[in-house]
This record gives sequence, C-alpha cells and structure tokens, in this order.
Amino acid sequence: MTARPGSMRALLRQFSAFFGVGIAAAIVHYGLLVSLVEGYRMEAVRATLVGYVGGGIVSYLLNRRHTYASDRPHREAGWRFAVVALVGFGLTWAAMALFVRALGAPYLPAQVATTGIVLVWSFLAHKLWTFRAPPAVLP
Repeated sequence: MTARPGSMRALLRQFSAFFGVGIAAAIVHYGLLVSLVEGYRMEAVRATLVGYVGGGIVSYLLNRRHTYASDRPHREAGWRFAVVALVGFGLTWAAMALFVRALGAPYLPAQVATTGIVLVWSFLAHKLWTFRAPPAVLP
C-alpha cells in the first residue's frame, strides 16, 4: 500500500529517510569534528563548523534524491539548500558556543544536543521550502 503524499505515513517515511541521510551526514560531520579536535587540536566550535560543511554536502546530495525525490533543478534547490544550511550553520555556532564556551559542557554531548536542534529546523525548512515542488502554473 502506497502512502498518499500528504498522509502521516508519507510524512513518517520522509522523516525516516531524512533521519537516515542525517546519520550518513553526521558520520562525516562527527568524523571531521573529532579528527580536527583530537588530531589537530583545533578548537571545538571551529572544528564543528568544518564538520557541518562536510556533512552538508552529503546531506544535499542524498536528501535531494532519496528523502524528497525532488525534481527541482539544482540551480533552484542548491541556493535554497545553502540558505537553510547557512541558518543551520548559525544555529550550530550559537548552540555550540552556548554549550561549550558559556556552559563549559564537553564538546561531544554538546554536539549531540545541537544536532537535535538543527535536525528539526532542517527537516521542516527543506520540506516546506528547499525541495517543495514549484507551484503549478494555471493556464
């Protein structure tokens, strides 16, 4: 049985796909974060932003194809994705700065909390704006 596009089942399937893509992107993000902090002694907030960019590239490519099955051209979806990612980048910076610098939290638990915040933002923004089908043109 196929889920109707606007149904709860379709939304859950889409969020599950988004979550799976998020795992792949998080592996890249966290891999860069830990490598840069532990291997190169980069400051955690800077390192997480580098990781965010790496994970973002993975996220765009996989979400466009698997989560949203978007046929919106790259020239449209790409800049929209970049705007959402830029806001997520700012949220990542703000949350990590708050947790690590202001509250003195360890960087990995802080990143887990930050990931949850940005996950909700990104899913909704991409669903409602980035990969949403363009409105039909009426004759």
